[in-house]
Amino acid sequence: MNKFSFAGIALLLLASLISVSCKKDAASTSTTTTTGTAAVPDVFKKFNSTVTISSDGSTITLKCDGVPDHKSCYFQNTDSRYQAYNGTNTAFSKNPNYISTKSYTFKIPASPAVNAAHEATPLGPIGVAINGVPIYNQYAGPNQPLTSEINSFDQYNGHPDQSYSYHYHVEPLYITLNNTKSALIGFLLDGFPVYGPLENGKTLVSADLDTYHGHTSATTDYPNGIYHYHITADAPYINGSGFYGTKGSVTQ
Repeated sequence: MNKFSFAGIALLLLASLISVSCKKDAASTSTTTTTGTAAVPDVFKKFNSTVTISSDGSTITLKCDGVPDHKSCYFQNTDSRYQAYNGTNTAFSKNPNYISTKSYTFKIPASPAVNAAHEATPLGPIGVAINGVPIYNQYAGPNQPLTSEINSFDQYNGHPDQSYSYHYHVEPLYITLNNTKSALIGFLLDGFPVYGPLENGKTLVSADLDTYHGHTSATTDYPNGIYHYHITADAPYINGSGFYGTKGSVTQ
């Protein structure tokens, strides 16, 4: 065999090796791009279509703009969503803030579990309602009750803070009026659900719940039972002495 034949064989072997290497790289790239996704539990289908939801199997990520799906006196009066206050609170006093669009990313555990530390809830978002509006705790400021601030809640029990972030501290009436008093309201950052004040035909009060403002029982969404929070008309309204589980995170 002459030198030209050896050269030809060498070139063929090199080309074959390159081809195999490229196929391995392509397969590797394909596998990488399909990891990190998982099915979102059916209960999250109850969120409005304005909320973008995804899961990597261990964390549920919810992205929303925080703007309510109902009218409010806190929209600018040139906005078609503006509606003068028409609620039942005779002491209503509108605060000087208005609703603006935000960019929230909530990350909550896909499989929530009790946390013995029961971390205290912070000021600001502690969860998110099914319409993409943040849920705040029972305080107007550090350990300051809602006694006066509650008079600034619009006809659907929400209002904006100084950063123009609209939120609920108490029962979001637009959700319970349209979806019943026993409906899913949303989730807190620890991944446990929040339900309205009615359960099995009974309107609950704080005395019916534990110190974190919840209990474990079956719900429509969780027939095998789960710990869940309930909204009540009396303080602390949504959450009590801290998160029942390990909280996730929220950015805006």
